[in-house]
Amino acid sequence: MKKYILFLIILLCCISINAQTIYQTFESRKLNSVRELKIHLPKNYDAESNLKYPVVLVFDGDYLFEPVVGQIAFQTYFDKMPEAIVVGIVQEKNRFYDSYHDEVSGVPIEFGARFYEFISTELIPYIDRKYNTSKFKVAVGHDLMANFMNSFLLKDDPLFKAYINLSPDFIGQMDNNVTNRLKWLKDDVFYYMATSEDDIVPLRNGIRDVDQKFAQLNNKALKYYFDDFTGDSHYTLVTGALSKALDKIFELYKPISEREYKEDILTYEGTLDTYISKRYKKIEDLFGIHKPISEEEFEKVVRAAEERNDIASLEKIGKLANKQDPTSSYGTYYMALHAEKLGKTKRAKKLYETALDLQATTHINRDLILTKVEGLIYAVDDKENDIED
Repeated sequence: MKKYILFLIILLCCISINAQTIYQTFESRKLNSVRELKIHLPKNYDAESNLKYPVVLVFDGDYLFEPVVGQIAFQTYFDKMPEAIVVGIVQEKNRFYDSYHDEVSGVPIEFGARFYEFISTELIPYIDRKYNTSKFKVAVGHDLMANFMNSFLLKDDPLFKAYINLSPDFIGQMDNNVTNRLKWLKDDVFYYMATSEDDIVPLRNGIRDVDQKFAQLNNKALKYYFDDFTGDSHYTLVTGALSKALDKIFELYKPISEREYKEDILTYEGTLDTYISKRYKKIEDLFGIHKPISEEEFEKVVRAAEERNDIASLEKIGKLANKQDPTSSYGTYYMALHAEKLGKTKRAKKLYETALDLQATTHINRDLILTKVEGLIYAVDDKENDIED
């Protein structure tokens, strides 16, 4: 049954790719030629909205674009990463010239240098002007184009914040150039690299050597991930590598995991409204997008507060939830729960009754709130009877 559901999801993703992909030509002054682009927009993209989206630039878009879009569609379906604008550059016969490099340094020269300028001064600025983009940009490249895209990392202010290297073909000193750059990074950069046991032998050997260099780097700004797949070739490793890369790059975006719940939230020194606020502020700072705190996430930190016997957090979480969405019942419900645990029965009853007039949610429905109100009515009556006796 699970396999059938996954098949349907993948099928829907494939249909969605074709339905939402824009095919257009781009006239480049830097290249003095016209280039073919594939642009995939998020499902409910609205040019008038204030929502911003990360940009994923795919080199070798003639064959890598669809796998990237499909994987992104799959992961966004399960809220594992934000929706993104995907731009694929169709290279085909131009690939040799686009990746043209100096054999010693490995950096782009001549045709390659012009292609570099096309990306940095024409294409990306155009995408930023035309669409609602965030500052977070991801580059995806395979073998020679992976070597090429690493040259963007060598700038003081890198154009891309994440690099997905699929069996990269490091030329000349490029591996040393990248190693030295990663060593001194000051701003967060995600760097993913993959090979496989059936990869092209010279590439595999070089990649494994580079991994040894990267693994020794001690820089908190660098988020480095490496995979060495079993049973995959130079080409079949692409699908698994894309899945793992996106999963790692957008790990912070994903819902709170059991590991984070146990190791970070339960042990957090301070009230949990501060924890969840900082977590989502970091998502906004890193990815350049605003992600509202979901009711499920509020429920998790409330559960943690109760497990910690942290009554103070309940009220503050309630106020935070009300600030984000004053029309929903869950913020007021948490504040009522805080009052109830403090023994302030009348205040708790009043807050629960207020919550009844607000919009019910998945976890906080009218039946649950009415049960709380009825329980407090009896508690108030018993307390008054005790006073009279």
